[in-house]
Formats: sequence, structure tokens, C-alpha cells
Amino acid sequence: MPASDGRTRTPKLARFSLPSRPSQADVRAAIADSFMLAVACLISYWLTTRVLSLVYSVSKADDALGGMWSVIATVFLFRDSYNKSLSAAVSRMAATLVSFALCLIYLAFLPFHPWGLAILIGLSVLVTGLIGRPEDEITAGITTAVVLVVASLSPHEAWRQPVLRLADTAIGVAVGLVAAWLGLRAVRPAIDQHRPNRQLRGITHHDKDE
Repeated sequence: MPASDGRTRTPKLARFSLPSRPSQADVRAAIADSFMLAVACLISYWLTTRVLSLVYSVSKADDALGGMWSVIATVFLFRDSYNKSLSAAVSRMAATLVSFALCLIYLAFLPFHPWGLAILIGLSVLVTGLIGRPEDEITAGITTAVVLVVASLSPHEAWRQPVLRLADTAIGVAVGLVAAWLGLRAVRPAIDQHRPNRQLRGITHHDKDE
């Protein structure tokens, strides 16, 4: 843009600052969180593919899909505080229950059809919004899409798919909540002992705000 003296000024670019080097305590916390999540995902997958499959199993492929769905639920709960993990658990279960009800009613009477897929995804978003949880609309739509597409791959007794995916999600959410609680009660306090007092006070105040 022209200046008062007639010269043209070029706009200054915003400075890009590299993130500061993490402290040793931050590195330990990140490693601990990663390890906790990895173990939680392993447990979720094992419970779904080895234990739940003993109760009912459609096929090996369906068991693996259930394990993946359970792991996704566990990862979905991975947050930086227990309250946020608990809120994520409520969100995940609310969306899954909406999808469960709609898909179960549909698959009990009708086979998979692309039009049915589109209509049920729309209904999942609509119902989730009407019950006052618009933030869960996307999750409900995704869950409905997965359930119906899997039902098209296993058309025999397809109505069982919503039940199985609900069980998978419940296992993943339960494991995720236990992992979040252990991280808050056991892992974090041990790591915080190595933080500088000034930084620790800041974290304490932040946790209280959460």
C-alpha cells in the first residue's frame, strides 16, 4: 500500500516461531500417555475379538471389524483430562445408541439399500439434533454408515450388526474410561513430581479449571 511519502510498502509477513523444546517432564508425560493409549487399545481389541467373539461371532472378518470399532471408541476418549474423557464417552454412547435404534428397526424389516443408507444417515443427524446433542451428529452419521455397509456384507441376520457394534463401542468406551482414570490417578501424579514447582502450579490451576 502507498505510504504518505509516495513509496510503496510491502506488508510484513507474520513471523513463524518454532515451538519451544519440551521439558523432560513433558516428554515423559507424552511417552506415558502414548503407552497408556497403546495398552488400552490392545485390551479393547483383545476383549472384542477374543472374549466377545466367544459369546457370538458372525465371522473372523466381523470379529476383526468389531475389534477395530472398539479400538476407535477407546481412541475417541483419549483427552487431556478425565472430565473431557467422560464427556467424550457420553458423546460416543449417545451417538451409538441413536444409530443402534434406527439401524435395528430398519434391518429387522428391510435389507440394505443405498437409499436406505442415505435416509438413515439423515435421520441419525436429525434425531441427534432433536434430542439436544448436535455435537454428536457427525459421529451418529458415521456409525450408521458403518453398520449398514457391514450389514450389506453380511446380509444373513443383518439385524444383529447394530447389536454387535453397540457391544463393541461399549467395550471400547469402558476400557478408555479406565485408562483415563488410571492416567489421572497413577501416571500423572508420578510425572508431576518431577516438574518444576512453578510449572506444576500452573498445571494444577488448569486442571481445576477443567
